[in-house]
Amino acid sequence: MTYEKIVVPTEGQKITVQNEKLNVPDNPILAFIEGDGIGYDITTASKRIWDAAVQSAYGGQRKISWMEIYSGEKAAQLYNGDYMPAETFEAMREFIVGIKGPLTTPIGGGFRSLNVTLRQVLDLYACVRPVRWYEGIPSPVKRPQDLNMVIFRENTEDVYAGIEYESGTPENEKLAKFLREELGAKFFEGAGLGIKPISAFATKRLVSKAIQYALAEGFDTVTLVHKGNIQKFTEGAFRKWGYEVAKEKFADVTITEDELWSQFKGKRPSGKVVINDRIADIIFQHTLLRPTEFGILATPNLNGDYLSDALAAQVGGLGIAPGANIGNYVALFEATHGTAPKYTNLDKVNPGSLLFSGAMMLEYIGWREAATKIYRAFEKTVSQKIVTYDFARQMEGATEVKTSEFANAVIQNL
Repeated sequence: MTYEKIVVPTEGQKITVQNEKLNVPDNPILAFIEGDGIGYDITTASKRIWDAAVQSAYGGQRKISWMEIYSGEKAAQLYNGDYMPAETFEAMREFIVGIKGPLTTPIGGGFRSLNVTLRQVLDLYACVRPVRWYEGIPSPVKRPQDLNMVIFRENTEDVYAGIEYESGTPENEKLAKFLREELGAKFFEGAGLGIKPISAFATKRLVSKAIQYALAEGFDTVTLVHKGNIQKFTEGAFRKWGYEVAKEKFADVTITEDELWSQFKGKRPSGKVVINDRIADIIFQHTLLRPTEFGILATPNLNGDYLSDALAAQVGGLGIAPGANIGNYVALFEATHGTAPKYTNLDKVNPGSLLFSGAMMLEYIGWREAATKIYRAFEKTVSQKIVTYDFARQMEGATEVKTSEFANAVIQNL
């Protein structure tokens, strides 16, 4: 199709879907949103590393054709104040795979969050956040190397559905009256009201994707994280539906934790993934004290939001935490931190979060060799104590470098 502002590269080819799988050419067109604030610095540095890693891994046989699409402040400048132009959604649907820097949400109305809007409009229902430690990265815990988890956070429901009514509005008063008079609910006068939808449909497709990932990547467990002891018909239902879909679709390759002990005396049979569950509050303690017991965490939206940041803190912080929003096929990878406006155009910040999200993107399209080179080169660079300011202030004897200089060092270590 024809776009108003987006320029489609002439030398690249589209990724397509054939037989329910991605068909990736050797010169795929990948979309990118530069991002606001520090977006220019980290996107520029990361693109250089991604391109160099692809060149190093495949000797020129494969190459990315980059296509810029727009959201946030740059979009507002190009599209007469529109922070979220319709053709950005259209381009993502057409070209399937892309990556974005951090975005600023406009204040004073409009979108609640540009990030949430992208996820919901494109139905990117799985927020995927791998959490692992890289040698040499400062950590507040004694054994960060014991943590190797991937969070699958449901993206479209829960409190993030945005169904809420402000105190004092006619809509709030109408709902409050209905809840009190028709359903016998009790709550204080003047309360803001929100509705928390969690459905079997959204839960089962999220947990299915988590189990498929565990099988593909060799993880032993999928843990359903919920607050079902209190919220029995939403988070408790998430737990119930998670177990149901494991039985319905994956009965030959999964067992429950109860079956693990009652039938196999605690010894996991080869090729089986153990499905278990943990209450949301206790999982924070368990991931600190017994991280080796967990692999994949499947969660409703809010639980996953909290857990993503908490686990990232154990292995170096959000500055190097990657993430992706994935639907059935369309996937938008992203920096998981904010725009850090005070560092805009200072060439100062760590590009790790976006860089690793791009490595996830390369894995998603099947270019694992290039992704592995990025992980190894990053780790080697940090082991040489060549780091940006965030790590330099935590490492004795470190050489503090700019974002662009860090990219140079990583490329040299490919």
